Amino acid sequence: MARLVAVSISEKKGMRKTNVDEVVLEADSGIKGDAHAGPWHRQVSLLAQESIEKMRSMGLDVKAGDFAENLTTEGIDLVSLPIGTKMRLGESVMVEVTQIGKVCHERCAIYYQAGDCVMPKEGIFVRVLTGGRLVPGDTISVLEY
Repeated sequence: MARLVAVSISEKKGMRKTNVDEVVLEADSGIKGDAHAGPWHRQVSLLAQESIEKMRSMGLDVKAGDFAENLTTEGIDLVSLPIGTKMRLGESVMVEVTQIGKVCHERCAIYYQAGDCVMPKEGIFVRVLTGGRLVPGDTISVLEY
């Protein structure tokens, strides 16, 4: 079963995020207290733990949140989800996939701190349809494509 392994926030964009015990998502905004929150299509970012493990196998000392992802997942192939896919996170949060990967026009602090960045290729972005609280261990269910 797919689940969240970490929830993370940062005060500035383009920086590693700090793992926290819980986050609160607000509809049409994102994660309360996170730099990416706002009325746009990339409110919350997700990256698979499997992608982070790939970087660790290359010798990098990285962990959840180091690639500026808000939600680190396990057991779900994020990049295979088409745009428009709706997912339930935890008990009540509903999100919709809005973007797969991203273009990095210049290397950000994450690249220089981690030595590489998997987020442009393997991260996804969602907008929040229904808010709620999320903690590590919450389940992820794909509802519709």
